[in-house]
Order: sequence, then C-alpha cells, then structure tokens
Amino acid sequence: MKFTLGQIRKNAHRGPMKFAQEVDVSELESMNNDIRKIKPVQIDGTCYFQGEKIIFSFTMTGEMILPCARTLVDVVYPFTIKANEMFTTSSDYSDDHAEEGIHPVEGEVIDLMPYIKENILLSVPYRVFSDDPQAVENMPTEGKDWKMVTPEEMEKEKSSIDPRMKKLESLLKKNNDK
Repeated sequence: MKFTLGQIRKNAHRGPMKFAQEVDVSELESMNNDIRKIKPVQIDGTCYFQGEKIIFSFTMTGEMILPCARTLVDVVYPFTIKANEMFTTSSDYSDDHAEEGIHPVEGEVIDLMPYIKENILLSVPYRVFSDDPQAVENMPTEGKDWKMVTPEEMEKEKSSIDPRMKKLESLLKKNNDK
C-alpha cells in the first residue's frame, strides 16, 4: 500500500484523501508462531497534510486463526485496529521526531505496509480460548517431547523413587534408625 508525495499533494487542496484497499499480510504467518492463518485485511482511512507532516489515520479489519491456549485447536479471531501514522517531509528530522512517532519520508513514496504489519503484530492477543465444548474432548493429549498427565498420575510419579536415588534412600533409612 504505497502513496506518492505527488498524489498526496495533488489531493491536499480538496481536503483529506480517502483510501480503501484489501491487502495481503500472509507474510505474518511465518513471522509470528501464534498466527496460523490470516486472511487479507481491509484498510480504510484518510490521509492529509498538516504543515510538513503527513498524517495517515486508518482502520484495519480482518480475521486471523490463532491456537487455543488450552486445547491448541484453531480459534478464529476477528480484529479491528485503529492506527495513526505520521510522516514528515522536513529535512531536519531528528531523534525528537522519532520519539514522537513521526517517521521520515525517504524518497517520493510512503509505504504503509510495514506499519500495517507492525500494528497487527502488536494487537495479537497473549492468549485466546475456544468456545467449542468439543474442542476439549478432541484436544491432543501428547506430542513431541510432552504428554498430558492426570493429577493421579502426577501423585503416583511423585511417590515413586527415581532408581538413581534408590541408594540414597537406604542411607537415609540408616540415619533415621540411629
């Protein structure tokens, strides 16, 4: 999703420039292990000049598939994210601008895609849960290097002595007898 400075300036006298587009952000699936699938995201927004600043105000609407924190089944997570990104055409860009969240315009083109992806990644919830009662019944009970254990199995495992420690047990019994 790219905009040229000429295109923005040309529309500046008419007021805010409106834009709407569906963008493919499937690259996020390989960047974040929690995002299993993400559909194309609808971007709707406006862009306007304010002095030497170019301000993009937009809303991202989409749907991603995330793993359930309890059962690991797929959970459809719809999202709507509002974002504002500011750019400056000023030649005296400084660290103060960066702290304020103002990005420098390099060249004649502003590419919103990195900012769209960043906002989506920042909005991925820490965990989601499936509302499907069958998901609990069908959840995996073991996988590579892990196995789900019941409380009874845990208690049995705690009470059993590691064979490597068996000799130490006999030493402890001798000490207790004395």
